Amino acid sequence: MRKLSFLVLCLLVMNLLFAQRTILHCGQLIDVKNLQVLKEMSVIIEANKIMDVQKGYTAAAAGDKLVDLKNKTVMPGLIDMHVHMESETNPGNYLNGFTWNGPDYAFQSVVFAERTLMAGFTAVRDLGGSGANISLRNAINKEWVKGPRIYTAGKSIATTGGHADPTNNYRKDLMGDPGPREGVVDGVDDCAKAVRQRYKEGSDLIKITATGGVLSMAKDGSGAQFTEEEVRAIVSTAKDYGFKVAAHAHGAEGMKRAVLGGVNSIEHGTYMSEEVMELMKQKGTYLVPTIIAGKSSADSARKPGYYPDIVRAKALVVGNYIQATFAKAYKAGVKIAFGTDAGVYAHGKNWMEFAYMTEAGMPILEAIRAATVNAADLLGDDRIGSIEKDKLADIIAIDGDPVKDVKAMGKVRFVMKNGTVYKNE
Repeated sequence: MRKLSFLVLCLLVMNLLFAQRTILHCGQLIDVKNLQVLKEMSVIIEANKIMDVQKGYTAAAAGDKLVDLKNKTVMPGLIDMHVHMESETNPGNYLNGFTWNGPDYAFQSVVFAERTLMAGFTAVRDLGGSGANISLRNAINKEWVKGPRIYTAGKSIATTGGHADPTNNYRKDLMGDPGPREGVVDGVDDCAKAVRQRYKEGSDLIKITATGGVLSMAKDGSGAQFTEEEVRAIVSTAKDYGFKVAAHAHGAEGMKRAVLGGVNSIEHGTYMSEEVMELMKQKGTYLVPTIIAGKSSADSARKPGYYPDIVRAKALVVGNYIQATFAKAYKAGVKIAFGTDAGVYAHGKNWMEFAYMTEAGMPILEAIRAATVNAADLLGDDRIGSIEKDKLADIIAIDGDPVKDVKAMGKVRFVMKNGTVYKNE
């Protein structure tokens, strides 16, 4: 028995010492930290980690797995900092809230998760759903289904009647009086309780709706909906639980309160003022612009019957401002992290945000950095976001050169997440 145990131990040690390596031969490799494109590089991977990045095409040893990406552009797995994995825009969405059950949203989210991963987004930040987003994250982590790494806020936190109040415009006998458990708060005590409820449910971060919104069934699309004291209560409690706080905000006053209250990111930022931009620079607050969501919602609003009238009126106006605001914020030096609001438009088309960002004046390599290094920084996860020794092996490859043609970002041919290859065309 002792000899057998010793033999088993030796085999385990040998497996650890001589684990199969995967070597990627990269024709072009984007160095996202230094904003440069490196030629003829090799990435050495063992298990789920990057062991080395070498110049030239490293020869494969016996037992190594070689992946030929010599005619591709290789970069870190992309990170979308604003998605909604449970849903996707369609004219029936408002009715679904009354006819669908939780499992319906959960099964639908599995389709969107795989589509997102195959589009080259190996990590996402889910900023609000019914709670199926937490279960989806867990299922992906257990490898039951395919999808990106998910960092989820669970249920967004709103004030009564605010953008994420789930009972807006319901019949009075159906409205009820939702509270912190449902993500609806009024006053600092409610705010602290709602954060603790998100912790109890398994969220990774907190999302608040600091102003009105476009797609909610309420007339105000931009007014402030939290007091500064309420925001501070949320941020303070969130810090106790290791949470960062993202704030949906269209109007300048709500943004100002959110930034002064200490949130980590402003989502959308539609009517951002110069005063708010300066405050964000002072406090290091990120902007997650979601240009594609603004354009998509405005386009959908032009289709008769696509949105209820109360939503249509807002979408026709708000959607047209986000790109111009992003351009001003970028030029002013506000920190930018890539995000799209996927779900407001069709999942899997996230790459189009790169086209809109470059159209507004951000060079493509900076836009890619916003979707890698900057996004990882905002997440607070230093394991991802670049192709470097000891980072997790989240790596993608595309056809073409995005520096020459931004549309190459939509031509993902290779996807590796956590050392596992999910796509290799």
